Amino acid sequence: MTTVLKLGGSVITDKDREETLDGAALETAATAIGSALEGSPRGSGRAAPELVIVHGGGSFGHVNASEHGVSTTSGSHDVGAVHAIHGAMKTLNRFVLDRLLEQGVRAVPVHPFSLGARDTDGTLTLPSEPVETLLAEGFVPVLHGDVVAQRDAGVTIISGDELVTELATDLDADHVGLCSTVPGVLDDDGAVVDRIDSYEDVAAVLGASESTDVTGGMAAKVEALLALEAEASIFGLEALSAFLEGESPGTTIARE
Repeated sequence: MTTVLKLGGSVITDKDREETLDGAALETAATAIGSALEGSPRGSGRAAPELVIVHGGGSFGHVNASEHGVSTTSGSHDVGAVHAIHGAMKTLNRFVLDRLLEQGVRAVPVHPFSLGARDTDGTLTLPSEPVETLLAEGFVPVLHGDVVAQRDAGVTIISGDELVTELATDLDADHVGLCSTVPGVLDDDGAVVDRIDSYEDVAAVLGASESTDVTGGMAAKVEALLALEAEASIFGLEALSAFLEGESPGTTIARE
């Protein structure tokens, strides 16, 4: 079984304090992942289950991207912006990798800036072969939101949510999940919406993130997951272990 898991940037960082890690939350997530993969081989061979991890930018990527005016639709030719945003994301990625390695997870970095590119209309090309090969060799690829080259625009942002949908499609993932700071998509009364199969059904209750977010908040997450063939889940950190055990906690996203 191939699983694509996103650890939200708001989960593993304090999004209201620039480049500040939420060490306790990251430790909880890494422990859950390590426990789920405990029976996986440590040498060569395939991890069971095959797991790809994507993490968001939180107070590392989003703050730097906002300061430089770079988003998923607004580009920049400023080399300083490239180094600031990509550098911040590599720093956060190193924190994530270190915590996973401490739990025995065979985690390795995959930086989208060096892998993908967009055409003038924003169409993304992201080769999946490196990730597929790493999975086949028993590694756990860890990707992250990043800057990516875009023709005629310099660089733009590739979000973690976009990476999830691209990878889930290319890898024919069986299990897709976004670990968030909330237990699922919430309605007007603060209750978790059990299932979403149409964006229009929940458009009124979906809003942007309260913290700095250049990739669209919860609305973008739901739209991205509705594009998948496979069902996906949005859930809180407390449900991560259940998700990794094959359950579908929180809100299930599945198009009609």
